[in-house]
Amino acid sequence: MGSLNGPFTGRLKNMESNRNYKKSFGVDRIIILLLIAGITTLTGCKISYTATGASISPAVKTFSVQYFQNRASLVQPGLSQGITNALIDKCKAQTNLKYITGIGDVSFEGEITDYNTRPLTVAADAQAATNRFTITVKVKFTNSVDPDLNFDQSFSRYEDYNSNLDLSQVEVELATKIVEMIVEDIFNQAFVNW
Repeated sequence: MGSLNGPFTGRLKNMESNRNYKKSFGVDRIIILLLIAGITTLTGCKISYTATGASISPAVKTFSVQYFQNRASLVQPGLSQGITNALIDKCKAQTNLKYITGIGDVSFEGEITDYNTRPLTVAADAQAATNRFTITVKVKFTNSVDPDLNFDQSFSRYEDYNSNLDLSQVEVELATKIVEMIVEDIFNQAFVNW
């Protein structure tokens, strides 16, 4: 009889262990569901979130972008229009706001303040090995719905290039990259309020 008791006792212990596991597993599920419900409730406030991470008050319906004047010492034709259009396109693509030509609920205005290239590193023969191409844009952002979000600041980005190349050989490609980064920075400052 002793040998018959062993396997039955083992099965009984396994069944009891499984029952305890199911009880604790059920409690864990309830806690997780409550946490998810709580987080969902907290994020359902008055600010709407987009897939891009932008947080915009539902009261904001329109945006405007004024033409960015080029006030840099070196004026590149087309740069003003390029930055203006890139910012409009970014806002259209990543928000549900309507673009207007007047003054929107949120408004961007600014100017290009710097456009230059400078030597960055010097090689052993005292020649520049790398040059840095920089664009700086000063932006004034006005949010008529929530003035606490207003800002007036400069955004600057750069790209380095080999000094064996003339700026004219790489200017279009580098300027496109820099403008894209600056527009991303402006957009994030205006709409991604973490």
